[in-house]
Amino acid sequence: MRRIAILLALLPAWPAAAQTIVESDRIDGVSVTLYRDPGRGEGAIRPGWPGGYALITETRTISVPAGRSVIRFEGVSEGMLPESAIVTGLPKRVNEKNRDARLLSPASLINAYLKRRVSITRTDRVTGKTKTADAVIQAGPAGGVLLTTAEGVEALGCSGLPESLSYPGVPADLSARPTLSVVTDSDAAATATVQLSYLSQGFDWAANYVARVNEDGKTLDLFAWLTVANGGSQGFADARTQAVAGGLHREAAARLPKGPPPELDLRCWPMDVTSTHPAWSIARALPETLGYLAGVADGELRVRSNDMMMMAPPPPPPPPAPAMMAQQEDLGDLKLYRVPEPVTVAALSRKQVAMIDRKGVGFDRVYTGDFNGSLYTPPGMLPSVPAALVLRTENREKNGLGLPLPAGAVAVFEPARDKAMLVGESNLKDRAIGEEVEFGAGRSPDVRYVTVARPRTRKAAPFTVTVTNARATPETFELALPYKVASASGRLIQRKGRKVWRVEVRANGTVSLNVTFATGA
Repeated sequence: MRRIAILLALLPAWPAAAQTIVESDRIDGVSVTLYRDPGRGEGAIRPGWPGGYALITETRTISVPAGRSVIRFEGVSEGMLPESAIVTGLPKRVNEKNRDARLLSPASLINAYLKRRVSITRTDRVTGKTKTADAVIQAGPAGGVLLTTAEGVEALGCSGLPESLSYPGVPADLSARPTLSVVTDSDAAATATVQLSYLSQGFDWAANYVARVNEDGKTLDLFAWLTVANGGSQGFADARTQAVAGGLHREAAARLPKGPPPELDLRCWPMDVTSTHPAWSIARALPETLGYLAGVADGELRVRSNDMMMMAPPPPPPPPAPAMMAQQEDLGDLKLYRVPEPVTVAALSRKQVAMIDRKGVGFDRVYTGDFNGSLYTPPGMLPSVPAALVLRTENREKNGLGLPLPAGAVAVFEPARDKAMLVGESNLKDRAIGEEVEFGAGRSPDVRYVTVARPRTRKAAPFTVTVTNARATPETFELALPYKVASASGRLIQRKGRKVWRVEVRANGTVSLNVTFATGA
């Protein structure tokens, strides 16, 4: 047995099969199906890196050589989940899959060459000529880039003159675009039409509604945009695009890939040069948490934050006649909205396509409020509260609707002379056919209610609620009561599991309700 082991050890190793690398960088056709962020509800799409995902299917034509080959699918989505990738159409099965996630960028180059030698080209302050010298990158890319040169430690880009770095080469693990590579075998050379399907993070979609109240004050025109968000650095031209609405079930998975890597951040010393303050430490001069200094005005330092977020303006009124509108289809118990023409889902962008356009939707104006006291409120008058105005209807064809309404933001416009003025913004949950629909239209200074707490007993907490209507028309008011009612001077109805005082208040009128809550004490 020992001789056999020695002989086996002396035998040459079996040569690994030669692998031919095939680059696939052209997409013949692509389909993008978007799914909403499951944790977002009806709120706004997350800025920067959206929390939803997409099912992407690409069609590519590939020349597969005989033998073993590595096929590199360049240009896949940045947030690709490699475990979900399915490749069909190859002569034989896929033996191995690899997601090349590190992208070529100034920041990634700095990170790849930490503690390594590079070349820096600078302009001489005296002669104006450029000169090149060796340097070692000591820190970066976040919080600035520090270099060690023959002249000491310095920050890149802080001399006030042109500076640039040169690298010996591009590291092998850095790709210009996101890439998926697969290993496969083929008995003979062939040209294959391959389909690559995968899930990708960094996408989302939402419905954005614009409700324009007509001059009659009883109907409105409802328009909805299908807003598509792509937070990745890879776009898809002429994509067959669709969005899925509904509560899609998805089990918890492994940690998803992060968003785009940070861009190169160059920061300078706060003042003078490093030799002026030799006792300063690098950590003190370049704090990670402080924004870079933007300037000095009247002796006061102004700090500009890198993470300022701007509020998005309200959506514009809809066009009179959309040229293209998404078509609704059934997808099991879910709803699918298909864009009828190929569109470009561009990188780091949002796109809007018309989704719903309904004219003359009937509604009721209802002013609503929530009881603003508690069972233990001491006797006295509580502050006056403006009522919230909602435009309420049922999602039925007789009211001008009768179609599924996906969750999204709603902007309500009222006519003011010859213009449409924004009066309120709210969020709408998914609404099926036949369900009640409410559009929030802000709070009214004309319809208000005041609560007065009367002396409390051991078993009862009495209150008086008075609502006033300063408008020239009678208005409907509803007050939700949160506690068990022992007695009430007005008629109460049951609404959404709560007792509600619903009353019509005449023009320039006042109505009061005496209500007593049971304390159970």
